[in-house]
Amino acid sequence: MNQEVLGLEDDEIKELVARIANNDSVAFQEFYGSHVGLLYSTIYRVLNDHRDTQDVLQEVCLQLWMKASLYEPSKGKPLTWITTMARNRAIDRLRSKKRRTKLNSGYEERLSREDCVAENLGLSNLTRSETQDTVREAVGGLSDDQREAIELTYFGGLTQQETAERLGEPLGTVKARIRRGIIKLRGSVSREDV
Repeated sequence: MNQEVLGLEDDEIKELVARIANNDSVAFQEFYGSHVGLLYSTIYRVLNDHRDTQDVLQEVCLQLWMKASLYEPSKGKPLTWITTMARNRAIDRLRSKKRRTKLNSGYEERLSREDCVAENLGLSNLTRSETQDTVREAVGGLSDDQREAIELTYFGGLTQQETAERLGEPLGTVKARIRRGIIKLRGSVSREDV
C-alpha cells in the first residue's frame, strides 16, 4: 500500500493511533477522514453488502477507539493492524450471517413439519370426532335392550356371558340383541357416510 496516495506516512498514523489511545477525538477524526475509504473497501470486499459494510465499519471504528492502546508498533504497521481488524470483523459478520441463515432455515423447516403434523392431527381428530358423533347417534337409535347389551359388552369390557349374567338374560338372547344391534348400527353408519 502506498502511504503517499493515502496522504499519511506510517509515523503519522502511529502518532494518530497513540493519540486515539489517549482518547483524542481530533486524532480519531483525522484518522477517520484519511482512511474511511480504505476501511470501507476492505470490509466491502468481504461482505459485498453496503448496509452490512456500514455496520461493520462502525464496529471497527468503535474497536479502534476502544483498543488503540493495544497496538504494538513492533508487530507491524498501524494501517496493517487496523485493516486486518476490519477484515476480521467483516469475516466474523459473514460467518454470523451464514449461521443465522442456517439456523433460520432449520427452524422454518421444523415449523413446517410441525404444522403438517398438527394439521394431520387436527384432521384426524376432526374425523374421529365426527365418527364418534355418528356412532353416538346410531347407538341412540337402538332399542334399550340392544343398547344396554352393546354398551356392557363393547364399552364396559364384559364378555357376552358376563353381560348375560348381569342382565339376568340367557346367553343366546344377549347374543341376538348384540347381533341385531350391530347390524342396525352398520346400516345407520353406512347411510351417514353416503
